[in-house]
Amino acid sequence: MSFVLGALPTPTAQAERLVALGVHEIAGLAPAELRDSAAGAGGALLVVSPGLAPVSALAPLLAHHGRPGFVVPDMTDVDAFGPLDGVPVPDGPAYLVEDLQRGDEMANWSADEALPAITAAGRTPLTLGEGVHWLLQCPGVLERNRCFMTIGSRLRRPSGALDARIPALWISNGTGRDGRERRDAPKVGWCWAGNRHTWLGFASARRRVPVA
Repeated sequence: MSFVLGALPTPTAQAERLVALGVHEIAGLAPAELRDSAAGAGGALLVVSPGLAPVSALAPLLAHHGRPGFVVPDMTDVDAFGPLDGVPVPDGPAYLVEDLQRGDEMANWSADEALPAITAAGRTPLTLGEGVHWLLQCPGVLERNRCFMTIGSRLRRPSGALDARIPALWISNGTGRDGRERRDAPKVGWCWAGNRHTWLGFASARRRVPVA
């Protein structure tokens, strides 16, 4: 059964959390702008536009077992991953995402298999930035062997073809180039679109809503 978000922090708490982390400074926003954006959030996730708060700047703000997050070294182009066609992201400095699910029931599926299943269910795949914002507010969503891909973000090559990498969020084992000092750290990485992993689901939401 899919992990379903039980309760996000209150809208006010979400805004204060982002302000405390300095996300408003990264985005070039006043604290009041984030607080105003959260005013009508209800049970939704508050997300700052990726054009203002890129993943490369947000990843180090993630934390798991006292370890800060990081982007894998071979994903220096992480901020070039944009919304997939058919994944509408509202304009404006911030927006809301409703009814988040981790997608555990699709573990061991490939991204190519998961995307049509998500859309057929009337849902939308999370972007990488949305996944990072979710973990900033709810770090416990990321569990060892229960992590997720964010197939709403893809990189389009100059030819127009999609890059075969799919962004994903999981917990480092501290092996290889990660380094032992990063064991248990939240990790922004990637997997091939056609590969399957028993420990990666596919996060999705019901819809995105512009801030009123």
